[in-house]
Amino acid sequence: MTRSSIELGDVTPHNIKQLKKLNTVVFPVSYNDKFYVDVLEAGELAKLAYYNDIVVGAVCCRIDTTDNQRRLYIMTLGCLSPYRRLGIGTVMFEHILNYAEKDGNFDSIFLHVQINNDGAIEFYKRFGFEIVDTKEQYYKRIEPADAHVLQKTLRRKKSDLHNHAHTNGAISDKKDRRT
Repeated sequence: MTRSSIELGDVTPHNIKQLKKLNTVVFPVSYNDKFYVDVLEAGELAKLAYYNDIVVGAVCCRIDTTDNQRRLYIMTLGCLSPYRRLGIGTVMFEHILNYAEKDGNFDSIFLHVQINNDGAIEFYKRFGFEIVDTKEQYYKRIEPADAHVLQKTLRRKKSDLHNHAHTNGAISDKKDRRT
């Protein structure tokens, strides 16, 4: 038996149509042209997943800087259903997590998941995500229209750790204000 190969590749103008087709099959919502223009500019934050040289999944993220936080937003992370549970989603997520950790300045990673998508919710919970909010009527043309906001808080920033070191290890009563 040969070992299966999972690899990630860049999204380029030459393969963007494969991403569009994949997204129409995997997700119940459609993405506009601006989404794909932004994806082409995303660099390491947008990857196609190949399983034995066949495109079977993709992950697309962007940096979000609202609410005085710097967060990584997973716009899409999906895989064709016959290829699920083979580790492809894990490879895509670990790529994004490594990017965020190498950067070192993200407060968290977050995304929206349709409230009835138990498979996705369980997938993210395995990586330490928690449901932190539910947005009613988040989706326009699908049912259920509500979405959970899932978030994974990342390690404290280096500046926070540096400041902690100067307290001689004393535990502060102040709560971390980040959510």
